[in-house]
Amino acid sequence: MILYSYWRSTTSYRVRVALHLKGVPFTTRSINLADGEQCSSNYEKINPSMGVPALQINDDVTLTQSMTILSYLEQVHPVPAMLPSDPIKSALIAAAANVIACDIHPVNNLKVVSRMKSLGADGIEWMIDWMNQGLMAYQKLIEPKGRYSFGDDLTLADICLVPQLYNAHRWGVDLSPFKRLVEIEQACLMTDAFQKAHPNNQPNSETP
Repeated sequence: MILYSYWRSTTSYRVRVALHLKGVPFTTRSINLADGEQCSSNYEKINPSMGVPALQINDDVTLTQSMTILSYLEQVHPVPAMLPSDPIKSALIAAAANVIACDIHPVNNLKVVSRMKSLGADGIEWMIDWMNQGLMAYQKLIEPKGRYSFGDDLTLADICLVPQLYNAHRWGVDLSPFKRLVEIEQACLMTDAFQKAHPNNQPNSETP
């Protein structure tokens, strides 16, 4: 498999975690979002949405959208599971994950923030506001105790949370109201999968 990724992309970070967690071999090809490489005609053929990640499964199939890629990986590499077999708990975990994937990320991605800045708005203030709202909701949806968001097993929720917290640190979000989330983050970052997937351990990680 070939993962088209950018080191600071939170959605790419999600997919890297899952690939490492499930022990799936892959090669990374860096797409430099800061330089606009995602908008090149060559990359548009790979991903018409001109974003990352994209996961090339074989010569004929390339998957886009991180949550779709995660769903695919869960189906073809079910162990270790990112979602439990219990349908209710699975739905609760997916709902928490989607607070990150659907409520925070879409309004904070590079395309949106760049457009906001072009209109004269404060992009950082915008991002921080949405992160605060989303993280507050996430914290209320997860279990109050346990090593991770839903007990002592890593789940899809954690795989979405930690990359978003990376962005929160980057942009100066006050995380003091989110003590539980920071504790989960620290536990996740101790695992091999999260360490290997961390932005600082990616190709071209020195790029601004």
